[in-house]
Amino acid sequence: MNAIPSEKVENENTEEANPSLAAVTEVEAGIREFVRNDVAYLRRPGQTPPPDSTENDATVKNVNSLIQRVAGTSLAEIENLITELESLRDLLHAEGQRVQREIAGYAHLSHQAMKSTRIIAENLSQWKSAAENFRQG
Repeated sequence: MNAIPSEKVENENTEEANPSLAAVTEVEAGIREFVRNDVAYLRRPGQTPPPDSTENDATVKNVNSLIQRVAGTSLAEIENLITELESLRDLLHAEGQRVQREIAGYAHLSHQAMKSTRIIAENLSQWKSAAENFRQG
């Protein structure tokens, strides 16, 4: 019995720090209460379920409401995460295309530089031959 109060104190401190944890705790408590009310007659031999299901319906509605609140928050967070990931994917795709264009541009520039260097080398060799012929001649 000592464990239950200490858990409640720990839960209360944690709930203040994280509101979604408080909602989860509420849902769990609601589910426990619903199960206790729903199966309490099974523990007592010879008893039938209570004819008045108004209390059970209220408990079910309360649990459903709590689950929807918790699920709604989680779904909204998941949708936001999906949107952010899609934006990031689009950004990465665009950056990948830009990098490919840059690489293609550098490859073209490198090819042109090699062609220019070859032309210059050929011209220098021709000038060198012409200069040697001029000195000898």
